Amino acid sequence: MLILKNARNVSGEKIDVLIDKGIIQNIRAAGGCKTADPLSLFAAGREIDLEGKILMPGIIDLHTHMRDPGLTHKEDFYTGSRACAKGGISFFFDMPNTVPPTVSEAALSDKKQRARKSSIVHCGFHFGASNEDNVEEIEKVIKSGAAVSTKVFLNESTGLMLIRDSELLKRVFKAGGLIFVHAENEMIDTAVELNARYGRGLYICHISSRREMEAVIKAKQNPELNNKDHPIYAEVTPHHLFLTESLRSESPRQDMLLRMKPELKTQSDADFLMQAIKDGFVDTIGTDHAPHTLKEKLSKLCFGIPGAETSLALMLTAAHQGLIDMNTVQKLMCENPAAIMGLPKKGKLLAGFDADIIAVDPDKEWTLTACDIESKCKWSPYEGRRFTGKNIMTIVDGKIVYENGRFKIDGQDGTDYGNRF
Repeated sequence: MLILKNARNVSGEKIDVLIDKGIIQNIRAAGGCKTADPLSLFAAGREIDLEGKILMPGIIDLHTHMRDPGLTHKEDFYTGSRACAKGGISFFFDMPNTVPPTVSEAALSDKKQRARKSSIVHCGFHFGASNEDNVEEIEKVIKSGAAVSTKVFLNESTGLMLIRDSELLKRVFKAGGLIFVHAENEMIDTAVELNARYGRGLYICHISSRREMEAVIKAKQNPELNNKDHPIYAEVTPHHLFLTESLRSESPRQDMLLRMKPELKTQSDADFLMQAIKDGFVDTIGTDHAPHTLKEKLSKLCFGIPGAETSLALMLTAAHQGLIDMNTVQKLMCENPAAIMGLPKKGKLLAGFDADIIAVDPDKEWTLTACDIESKCKWSPYEGRRFTGKNIMTIVDGKIVYENGRFKIDGQDGTDYGNRF
């Protein structure tokens, strides 16, 4: 039993939250939860005075690469989930381009077992479409509910999963449930057309440029392309909002570190993406957390950067600067991801919902250093950056897993935060 007292929600309302058995039992105006409360159920609960800090649902990150199995020298489910917890993410979804790739029912089952043994937050998994034609496997996992989504690569990325065969793509879109797509430039139009003709929903990952966002906006505004039978969802990453290609020219080191797929774009592109958020065309903020070791990044061309620990802090800083409001942050990072993935009791701070909750200090000023980084890769493109706003507590299923810089659970205590996805 847990009582979170004297908090605020993102609308600024003062609240107390009562938690028991992993569920939010009640939310009341601040001061309404007292140890002498006639509801004896809560009389013996632990009380935490949050002194005006903001409570939000835990962040749901629909786009991570935890590198497990096969690439665990970069990250694994234990270290990656700790990075998530520290950054306020209570539920992450892992992409399929691991070694081996998650393109068979057996590979998906193995990945789930690995995560259940070590993750300290909830986890879900996107199945992968293979250029070697694994449609039968896709049908099997989608029909059984073992996965609800399939990742399709329409442009080159890591993992050698690019599909060019148009007939195979038709079959994948028919079988794959919600399609998460890596599509850049003109391939966005291809993905939209495939979804309208054959698909049941399209989630466009890491939109990086004005050109791409304009194409997505045009498609979202067309009811023949975007409707309840064939919805279109748009994701933007923090690095495409807050990093630009000009930073790569600062030094050879920066040029190596700031390489990713899609690549960074101009400040004008980043400004357009932020405006698209304000205009309501962006559905989610996904981290595309894709760590490599520092040695790898500096010695050869490696696409991807870590982002799980800094995504919320970047958005809180943007809110502090007046670029976005906190209600929109919660919508993009909590509410919409839960709705998209069909998680009916997650993503909102309401009685009866799962007690996956974070507490943030919106006024905390801090600078990221290498010592702060929980990810196994131990570096970040944001080292030295000044932030305003920080996650101070992460609660998963009513259990505090992270509080004020310390972890309260180690992933080896028998707790199973695995999810059916």
